[in-house]
Amino acid sequence: MSATSDIRARLLAWYDASARALPWRVGPHDHAAGGRADPYRVWLSEVMLQQTTVPHATPYFLAFTRRWPTVNDLAREQDGEVMAAWAGLGYYARARNLLACARAIADRHGGVFPDTEAGLLALPGVGAYTAAAVAAIAFDREANVVDGNVERVISRLFAVQTPLPAAKPELKALAATLVGPERPGDWAQALMDLGATVCRPKSPLCDRCPLTADCAAYAEGEPSGYPRKTAKADRPHRNGVAFLLMRGNEVGLVRRPDKGLLGGMLALPSGEWAAQSDGMAAAPAKADWRPAGQIEHVFTHFSLTLQVMRAEGDASGLIWTPIDEAARSLPSVFLKALRQGLNGLL
Repeated sequence: MSATSDIRARLLAWYDASARALPWRVGPHDHAAGGRADPYRVWLSEVMLQQTTVPHATPYFLAFTRRWPTVNDLAREQDGEVMAAWAGLGYYARARNLLACARAIADRHGGVFPDTEAGLLALPGVGAYTAAAVAAIAFDREANVVDGNVERVISRLFAVQTPLPAAKPELKALAATLVGPERPGDWAQALMDLGATVCRPKSPLCDRCPLTADCAAYAEGEPSGYPRKTAKADRPHRNGVAFLLMRGNEVGLVRRPDKGLLGGMLALPSGEWAAQSDGMAAAPAKADWRPAGQIEHVFTHFSLTLQVMRAEGDASGLIWTPIDEAARSLPSVFLKALRQGLNGLL
């Protein structure tokens, strides 16, 4: 393998020529001219990009930064407004952590982000990866930033035989050997871009990679076989019922408990989700409930079938919401159920 300095030089040169244009990013040429990334935008993008893709997260990022252009603006917003704006990004605990972190920065730090990994890690909801990413990208700290794309690049570069997730500490340690004081923010983003655009999960574009000459997996002739992965256990399946109670052009919603799955989000009334579920016991009112089909949804740890029941009526204790507003506020699983109950008219 070439010297670390040579590997770094080749990848940074590739990044200078091939960096993705992203709305939260200061590109390498602007960075070289003295431009600096806004830590708020870096942090927000990194939280949104956890467990989702750049194309899916980008419109949410643009909407958030139009509505809340600074961390202080976000910190002052009501929980329900932020949770509604987050709907569709999934992993809703991240939205609660987002608000907690924004408020801590506003209250404890005068709206100014800490500029070190240690300071960032002390914020609520900020883990090791996010702290490293913000420290490197926003403040040019010499931080080891390892996401899924970087893990893939490192596993192939060194032909790491240990399967994921057990390989994570080894991959992080190997990635750390390539971190240096020169352009640490650009280096972190260069590795991410390489994994996202060239060293792809399937059909990697090895002929376009600046590190092919040093890639042990390429030398073996099987780069797509890395990273090695432990076989996944079967995902359990659950069943439930979602209730669509209509009152004219309004639908009756509930707010889920703050803790737990979809915590704090608006939702259609729904009973327990279990392998065997007698969901009708959770009906929010006595009404002429009629079946309106079913929807399928997949969460990280289980898949779900929801029977959708519809009725016209009224009930106390529900949050009566116009249909178009509900469609903008519901998380994906309940938006599917709403659309199913409305016969796809939404």
